[in-house]
This record gives sequence, C-alpha cells and structure tokens, in this order.
Amino acid sequence: MPEKILRNTFTVPAPVEAVFDHLSRPENYIGLSPLVVAVEDVQDGSYVAVERFRFLGLKYDNRIRVSLLGTPGKAVWGEVNSPGGVHMAYRFDLTTTPGGTRVDDELRLRTPFGLMAFASGQARKVQLARGIILTERLTRS
Repeated sequence: MPEKILRNTFTVPAPVEAVFDHLSRPENYIGLSPLVVAVEDVQDGSYVAVERFRFLGLKYDNRIRVSLLGTPGKAVWGEVNSPGGVHMAYRFDLTTTPGGTRVDDELRLRTPFGLMAFASGQARKVQLARGIILTERLTRS
C-alpha cells in the first residue's frame, strides 16, 4: 500500500494544558475536523466519528472508529481505519513556547492503490484548517 506523511506545525496562543484537554475530548473533533459532523459510541480510548463527504453530488456519511490516546501536556495520538482500506495514524506533539503551545501535527496515510490523491487531499485540507479552528476555539473570550 502506498504511504504518505503530511506535517503541519502551528502555534496556539493558549497553555499546553488547554490544548491537550481540547484535543483529548472526542466531541471537540466535531468541526475541528471540518469533515466530522458527529461523534458516536464514545468509549475509553476510542469513538466513532461521522465524516460527511460529497462526491459527484451525493452525500456520504462515513462512520469510522478512531482511537484516541494521549500523555497529558505532551501529545495526543491515535489511528483511524476507514472503509475502503484507508488507514491513518495521527499525532499531535505539544510543546510550551513563549507564544503558547506549538503543535506538531503529523498524519501518516496508507491507502489502496488509486486512493492516495483523494485521501491525502482531504486529509491535508483538514490538517491545515485544524490550526486555524483550534486557535479560534481556544482564544474566544
């Protein structure tokens, strides 16, 4: 299976504890990942994310089990296995900086042949939006 690594680093003007707390709660991924429209079946260490795609004018809700693990104040990570054989491992490394918290966001994608361009394009859009959305959420008055 082809593999691709996507990286993005951004700074959130909030304490590392606040960033960790936000990223470690499944319900906060609704909208943080623009494709995620709902979270279901929350368990210790995992949940089901409902991703909504539009493809050729049709709406498709993709339910995927997501593992969610972390070390307080240091990192949040997990894995996603989607229908169609798309596998993604994700990791957010958190570092305190004078400006708040640096987030090193890494996604590792593996897909069946022919799906990488679509899957990595969607993942990259989500990854780039995540820094903006997280900053907006954690700096609201």
